Amino acid sequence: MKRRRISTLLTLLVSAVCLTACGGGEQSGQEKVTLSVMGRKSDMEKSYMTTLFRHYETTTGNQLNIITIEDAEFETEAAKRFEAGNVPDVFMHFHNADLSRFHVEDNFCYLNDESWVGDLADSARAYCEDRDGNLLGLPFWESSVSGCYYNKTLLDSLGLKPAATQAEFDMLCRALAEIGYTPVCWPADGCTWMFQFGLDPIFADDPDLLGKLNRNEITYSEIPEVTDMVQWVKNAADNGWFGDDYLKTGWSDISSALGSGEAVMTFIWDTWFYTDFDPESRYTVDDFAVMPVFMNTADGGTYEGGNLNMMMVNKNGAHTEEALEFLRFCAAPENYNVAFDGISTVSCFKGQTTNIQSKMVTDARASIDEKERVSTAATRIVGYSADDVAAAFDSLLRGKTDAAGCVKLMDQYRIEEAEAQGADGF
Repeated sequence: MKRRRISTLLTLLVSAVCLTACGGGEQSGQEKVTLSVMGRKSDMEKSYMTTLFRHYETTTGNQLNIITIEDAEFETEAAKRFEAGNVPDVFMHFHNADLSRFHVEDNFCYLNDESWVGDLADSARAYCEDRDGNLLGLPFWESSVSGCYYNKTLLDSLGLKPAATQAEFDMLCRALAEIGYTPVCWPADGCTWMFQFGLDPIFADDPDLLGKLNRNEITYSEIPEVTDMVQWVKNAADNGWFGDDYLKTGWSDISSALGSGEAVMTFIWDTWFYTDFDPESRYTVDDFAVMPVFMNTADGGTYEGGNLNMMMVNKNGAHTEEALEFLRFCAAPENYNVAFDGISTVSCFKGQTTNIQSKMVTDARASIDEKERVSTAATRIVGYSADDVAAAFDSLLRGKTDAAGCVKLMDQYRIEEAEAQGADGF
């Protein structure tokens, strides 16, 4: 009898060793899967993403097949793969106009009822919702606050103060230009994000107006605030508020303009100061603060919440439930805090504790809470293309058209894009 019990115990022990060797850990009894995750090459190589991927594989025993597409080819190449039926289990994409290429309603799960939804920061959740309030993906990215970042040290030395209204901002720009400074570094050579900051309040504050625009019942040209914004940009350029070389100023020139003190302000986001601003400049990140963007569409100005890469789940694949479990893993505090440890970002999750938040943002928290709007123009206007809007403004700033003509071009390009997407009403 004793010998039989020993034999049974040995059998159980050998079985346990085999199970551990075959997968390890608490999930050893579960069948392992390989999930495909597709995204832009540079996005998939971010340190917090590679940390997350390794952590998932080590913790669960599952494998990830990371499918990367070169940045410049991503939208076109990914769309071709989707058309051919090569849809990954998890797709990473920003919620912008290009997302319409991927037939969201047909291909992806709505995530409204997932257990982690309540842990999302309000601005992160709003960014990932469609026009009907459906949650399209899990925001898993570095978040930021876009606003007017200004050299507070320089302003203090000149006896000037940041603005709280459009009139004050215009007076500030006028004063700076008169004493030889470039008030606003405006990178017109290849940079396209600035315009959405002005458009956001128009449509974020009036969902009905946005709906009419997206149903092709109204155009930009029929919305006075759009022309007001365009005219403000033209006047600012003519008044020298962007300096003399703004048409030749590109992404790589912003740091030197701000760091040297040549330019006092720029419309950008906080994480830029930690990723692209030269720390050896005359002025450092500690010399800067943030106030709202003023572009003549919101008297009190506006901030834009972060544009976030989100994880979307293919509802037609063989591993839909496993992909949803992957998102649940990513959305767990013990896992996202590993990924974002030491990363400079505004929190996407209420339970984020290991990330670093910019002092510029925390100091302006009350103002941001009052005046921040979810990114609206780039994400929710049907047919919106930042490149197209920039092309219309380029014609304006080079004197090829006036404000009304610029707005007509914006309409033309937007409608052409909406028609190409097969949008309802176009």
